[in-house]
Amino acid sequence: MSDKHISTQFDAELSDICTRVLEMGGMAEAQVAQAVYALTNFSGETASQVLSREEQLNQLEVQIDRELSTIIARRQPTARDLRLLLAVSKTIANLERVGDEAARIARTVQRLLNAGVSSRMRLPVGDLAFETDMAVRQLRKVLDAFARLDVESAVDVLKHDDQIDREFEGLMRKLITYMMEDPRTISASIDLVFVAKAIERVGDHAKNVAEGIIYIVKGTDVRHNPPDAVASLVR
Repeated sequence: MSDKHISTQFDAELSDICTRVLEMGGMAEAQVAQAVYALTNFSGETASQVLSREEQLNQLEVQIDRELSTIIARRQPTARDLRLLLAVSKTIANLERVGDEAARIARTVQRLLNAGVSSRMRLPVGDLAFETDMAVRQLRKVLDAFARLDVESAVDVLKHDDQIDREFEGLMRKLITYMMEDPRTISASIDLVFVAKAIERVGDHAKNVAEGIIYIVKGTDVRHNPPDAVASLVR
């Protein structure tokens, strides 16, 4: 078998792996959006759908991981190809955790409904939807950056991560105010604190994927660096 044929096969395998990652990313993104829709609309049916699809995301992670192990063992990749496979492994782990956060939100919706909480109760679920929109945009942008191995877009994701953090902090202050003004909202507000934290973690996972993209392309580990420093490192 010629080296060119082997190289063509390897390229096809890498392309297939990346396609599967994007498929998993699309599923994770949809799970988060549906989970928060379930919360803002107090829809037990939608929450149940999110939970029923969680296993699909888990199985896809297992399948991709198995394919990665096979490729590494058979092809023994080096340099950028090896960095790509290592980054893919970390990426699917982050996407699986995004699915976990969506499932956590869905279970919270079920708990609130079982406790008799409804849309009539004065709670800042609209603010949670806004935070979710920010996190989902980050996730969508980083998946697009992964598809194109676009370092500039990956750096931009890192630069906007603090916006989600600020939104989370604002939500915490608002929920504390709700609990102080009306003790009847304490239990539901505490549940919403965990929802807000789950959404904030979705943004963190998008950030982790962005760092992986930079590692693939530049071979530079930018973790634990502020965005301005990252921009300098990848020039």
